[in-house]
Amino acid sequence: MEVRSQPSEHLVHPLSNPVAPGICPEMLEVAEEAARAGDFSLAAEIYSSQLSDLQQPDRGLCLRKADSLVRAGRISEALDSYCAAASLGKLRPEELPLLVESTARSLREKELGLRSSGRDNGEDCDGECTEDEALDLFSCGLCRCLLHEPSTVECGHTFCKRCLESDSVTDCVHCKQALVRKEGLPNGRRLNVVLSGLLDKLFATESRARKLWLEGEVLWHNQNLTEALQKYDEAVDLAPSSGRLLCQRAELHQEMESSSQALQDASTLCMIKPLWPKAHYLKATTLSQVGRNDEALQEYLLCVALKPNWTKVKLEAQKVLSELFSSVFEKQDLPTPLHPLQGGIASRLIKPPALLRSLRPVTQKPASSSQDSDLCVTKSASADESSSRLSAASPWKSDSCAVGETSSKSLAAALATVPAPPTGVKRKQSDDASLAAFYPPSKLLKPGESSSTTTTTAAGSRSVPMELLDSGDMECSLCMRLFYEPVATPCGHTFCLKCLERCLDHNPNCPLCKENLSEYLATRGYNKTLLMEEVLQRYLSSELAERKKIHEEEMKELSNLNQEVPIFVCTMAFPTVPCPLHVFEPRYRLMIRRSMETGTKQFGMCIADELKGFADYGCMLQVQDVKFFPDGRSVVETVGVSRFKVLSHGQRDGYHTAKIEYLEDKKVEGEELAELLKLHDAVYEQANNWFTSLKDNMKSQILSHFGHLPSKDPDPQASPSGPAWCWWLLAVLPLENRAQLTILSMTTLKSRLIAIRKVLIFVTRKKPR
Repeated sequence: MEVRSQPSEHLVHPLSNPVAPGICPEMLEVAEEAARAGDFSLAAEIYSSQLSDLQQPDRGLCLRKADSLVRAGRISEALDSYCAAASLGKLRPEELPLLVESTARSLREKELGLRSSGRDNGEDCDGECTEDEALDLFSCGLCRCLLHEPSTVECGHTFCKRCLESDSVTDCVHCKQALVRKEGLPNGRRLNVVLSGLLDKLFATESRARKLWLEGEVLWHNQNLTEALQKYDEAVDLAPSSGRLLCQRAELHQEMESSSQALQDASTLCMIKPLWPKAHYLKATTLSQVGRNDEALQEYLLCVALKPNWTKVKLEAQKVLSELFSSVFEKQDLPTPLHPLQGGIASRLIKPPALLRSLRPVTQKPASSSQDSDLCVTKSASADESSSRLSAASPWKSDSCAVGETSSKSLAAALATVPAPPTGVKRKQSDDASLAAFYPPSKLLKPGESSSTTTTTAAGSRSVPMELLDSGDMECSLCMRLFYEPVATPCGHTFCLKCLERCLDHNPNCPLCKENLSEYLATRGYNKTLLMEEVLQRYLSSELAERKKIHEEEMKELSNLNQEVPIFVCTMAFPTVPCPLHVFEPRYRLMIRRSMETGTKQFGMCIADELKGFADYGCMLQVQDVKFFPDGRSVVETVGVSRFKVLSHGQRDGYHTAKIEYLEDKKVEGEELAELLKLHDAVYEQANNWFTSLKDNMKSQILSHFGHLPSKDPDPQASPSGPAWCWWLLAVLPLENRAQLTILSMTTLKSRLIAIRKVLIFVTRKKPR
């Protein structure tokens, strides 16, 4: 059978007298080899055989046997050997890691139904043990509590303003994007006004509790403990099931040395969050402080079960376990113990009824202040009673020890009833059925179960009172409609993305508070506020669907490049010819942006007309690249694609629009085609001669702006707009716009070639000599 790896390396305890009669070094080597091979039962039998040959028990051999029995899952028998070793010398914490880890592993896998994760197997967990449950939608990703004074950062995620101002926060915990420090601003990070109002409305009580909680933290930091406790008490009254709030108040009680109150808060916390390791650690430390080590050990073991690599807690558990073993033998005038293998010490120290009574969960019913006020006194009395009984009868000899006499009985019961870890080695006895006595079902919750004490304000289950949620709280102040792609400005105001961009086209100031947003405009960090987007999708889905439908209808209308084509009124443009544009007017900023958003990336170019606004003919341009400047201006790289005729003129949001029809050259065949080809070749040759005869400086300017003269097309009628070289030549010839417009509007290649030939003859005659 396969042997699984164990919690820690095999420990070899030093022998008291390695050369004592009866100790066989060769057999010890065999035992160690068996342990390395995973046959721990064989190793235990060898150690037991060696002990039986000794006149006086050896402490090191007892510990080796105990460790082997623990690894084999025979914890009840292991306790006999640990007790035997303890009677010969105090057990040190560093001698008990296997007992702690094996017990915790069994709890984790048998009772909790958990399996070790990669983190648990490979990394230490010496620092703060964080909560593993999923964050609530309205929780801060840094403090994991309800957002207080929410502030939205550049990437679109939202955190508490106070959390973001911590020097340790440099990156977004969600997307890892670096955060821009805001020390230069008068007030640092700004509140997200809409989200702040929404949270105060939906979670008024919890928001008030969170505010009191933070005020208490400040007072605590300033060592005003009494006033801080008053704030915490008020906060707990408002949010009694907030685990982290109770955790901090318990820690405050500890600092104020109010053990009974700290224990009460820790016990309540364990009920609210039964699988939160820190809750059990807090309870364990409180129990340990007041001397209730047997109960503290239970909590420490549970911490290790939940967080196997929480090294600090494992060491604490080993320390408490060492003290519990010592409590059986310290300060007692014990007679010489019998042979360690004679009789079962663990079985005689404890009876099953005591197990159920001594390990009944304290968290089932939080202790009242009156019950806990005499905590230390009660514990001391119990210890005195145990001492008197032990002095009367040694646990090594008596078969009739009273049930529940010492704290070690809780220890023995707890450890003796834990099932074996899955080592792959068959156990001699089965303790699985008795594990329920260690932590009854009411003590812990299996994954997927819910606690009856958990309220709607617990993390991961915060509910939204729908009667308080109004779509009017989520309206853009610019378009007066539900937010669509909401973005938050650095000053904390929220707008629809398109609405904000239109405003910034005209003025680089916030539309509401008038704060200058030039830096925001320069970086163009228009990331959606993700929390706002999620709230809209989750709680206002029908309203958002309607809003999206309106937006899509607008985009569909804008993308119709026949009925309502955006027109840039500027200069002449021609098919296949590049046309770079410098865009600075707000109306054209909007027009270019819309052409990109619709996906068409096209708009029309026409020259101005005094009567109609723009000419009746133009050219469609295709956007190839856009470069934005910090002040909102942009350079747009375009190229002509097709010609059109304007059927009607119009306007939309400040820029011109038109209903158009596209122009195509009429094709010819037969003799007309032969004549056209002859004319085409002659005009091309004439154009090439003219360009070659130009001065070098003029030629360089043309080449840098328009490129080289395109080659002659084998089929001049292949393109609906004719050969590309004709448009290149028309763009570089020194013609007025009206003359160019006339040639652009022609729908036959022959007439266009004749017109170009006439221009070439004219410019050749006028060329300076």
